[in-house]
Amino acid sequence: MQKLYYGGDILPMTGKSDSVEAVLIEDGLIKKLGSLEEVKQAAAHHAEKIDLQGKTLMPGFIDPHGHISMVGQFTLMADLSECSNFNDIIQTLKDYIQEKRLKEGDIVVGFGYDNNFLEENSHPAKDILNLVSTEHPILILHASGHLGCTNDLGLQLAGIDEHTPDPEGGAIGRIEGSREPNGYLEENAMMGLQKTLFKDVKRDDIKLADLAQDVYIKNGITTVQDGASSKEIIDLFKTLAQQQKLKIDVVAYPVFDAEPQKLMEENQAYAEKYTDRFKIGGYKMFLDGSPQGKTAWLTEPYEGEESYRGYPWYQDEQVKQFTDAAINDNVQLLTHCNGDAASDQLLRNYQASLKESENPNKHHLRPVMIHCQTVRNDQLDKMAELSMIPSIFIAHTYYWGDVHLKNLGEERGRRISPARSAYDRRLCVNFHQDAPIVKPDMLHTIWCAVNRQTRNGVDIGPEECVSVYEALKAVTINAAYQYFEEDYKGSLEEGKLADLVILDKNPLKVDKMDIKDIQVLETLKDGETIFHLETNPIQ
Repeated sequence: MQKLYYGGDILPMTGKSDSVEAVLIEDGLIKKLGSLEEVKQAAAHHAEKIDLQGKTLMPGFIDPHGHISMVGQFTLMADLSECSNFNDIIQTLKDYIQEKRLKEGDIVVGFGYDNNFLEENSHPAKDILNLVSTEHPILILHASGHLGCTNDLGLQLAGIDEHTPDPEGGAIGRIEGSREPNGYLEENAMMGLQKTLFKDVKRDDIKLADLAQDVYIKNGITTVQDGASSKEIIDLFKTLAQQQKLKIDVVAYPVFDAEPQKLMEENQAYAEKYTDRFKIGGYKMFLDGSPQGKTAWLTEPYEGEESYRGYPWYQDEQVKQFTDAAINDNVQLLTHCNGDAASDQLLRNYQASLKESENPNKHHLRPVMIHCQTVRNDQLDKMAELSMIPSIFIAHTYYWGDVHLKNLGEERGRRISPARSAYDRRLCVNFHQDAPIVKPDMLHTIWCAVNRQTRNGVDIGPEECVSVYEALKAVTINAAYQYFEEDYKGSLEEGKLADLVILDKNPLKVDKMDIKDIQVLETLKDGETIFHLETNPIQ
């Protein structure tokens, strides 16, 4: 069945023209676009004619970095994002235990607290969580996803005591003047506890994955990422694909501790190509932590600190092994870098691996630096030399901009997420939300990129603002380029997939401050409606 869209603003995102009058789609593809008369002539007489009534149609949004497998899981956790003090956290967790009718020994997990916005300006460690319960192991995750706190029972189950050393790339909080753990955990220490507590948790992963897809779909997103996949997650998405339960395209990047080379070899049907809307895109590496949690690895100390600069996850020898593996295996490497010292580590090791590798395709692998919060201009220049893609967590300007000004000082703080500097170097910039860290709201992300305003209303580095069109490119055609999919996604062109979104207003025409209020009315994948605000709203 053909569908002919007309009567509204149509944004091809091709850079050649900001709008066309009509688009014809057939069999999941864009068949024709141009003037209304041209498209009518190309359409069959029985084509369904859809009047946009002044609304805006454009390519579906593409998520260049997130964790769709975690989005569903986080719907099961106690929501601590609205807690303003320790008492709120205690009461929210107690209510959660009661509402879920948890039995003694059942795990209690919360997500979304942020010490930066609590009245106590501190982490709710074991002395606070013990007040919630001594019968349930409790783990609460910081809004950054890189820090957490547990109670005495959680520490006991994980085997963490005064004799436990800090793991490489992590830290265990201690009671002042002693080695006794206080329940606060950073990076690998927190992730180790998370794995321990979660391994026996029973959940319906198929149902959770369906819930997660709906979160993205109602935000107009038609391609998503799982940016740190385990073997279990790869197997889950294979199952979903085989059962035809993926409504949108999913690209997974297994982390190095999941033996990604082996996973690629064992799953050739999904290696760098879609089978039933799932593919494995390459490898994922973490090099540091979170700037708002002060675990990102910097070249200069945090503001107010004499020497503390955060810390690395790995030493150069291990990082070089990872960069060697990606390049020699001829696959794309995505690397988490928030601090500029971590960015230095990636750049010097990737460049060294390129120099040594005999892979004839080594300069065409499109490596990605994820987050880029404190990346410097000289590093952006080096990224241009290496054809490295900056995937920028631009919403940091809003969610944690005030915190960055405090933690990094005025000069470094105001240039977080330096999108303008990246675009000026002709880098293929894209934007992400790192969901579930923040919701996958592309229109809010675009608003952040063009306004750069913090929660407190502070203009943070306005010289790093980009145009609305550049922000739209970052979540459409530029994001498609990262996935090697620019030939069939990311813009409206004949022969490309009919992955589309319909908005109630045109982002290019409204006041820039109103972009975040634009609504997604409809999302289409392969020409079929998978979300419609009025007829099948997703809760």
